[in-house]
Amino acid sequence: MKLRPLSDRVIVRRMESQAKSAGGIFLPDNAKDKPARGTVLAVGNGKLLKDGTCRPLQVKEGDVVLFTTWAGDEYKQNKTGDEILIMREEDILAVL
Repeated sequence: MKLRPLSDRVIVRRMESQAKSAGGIFLPDNAKDKPARGTVLAVGNGKLLKDGTCRPLQVKEGDVVLFTTWAGDEYKQNKTGDEILIMREEDILAVL
């Protein structure tokens, strides 16, 4: 990955949304919810504290995380067309 997040930023690839509902009905693209889980692709060095020290992040590359639906900023890679999220560590709710 060519993107390198700074400080407490995390780069996440959102997982694909479900194409079928629990009842077996296929959903069109506009009816699908944005999935709120993804895989961590890269992490920054850590959060810079007021005393000048750097606290390492609690997540690492490869972790599957749960986050709020509207967390982070979307970024579309030109070569592959993948959409990834760049978010702060505090936007992550849990590691699955």
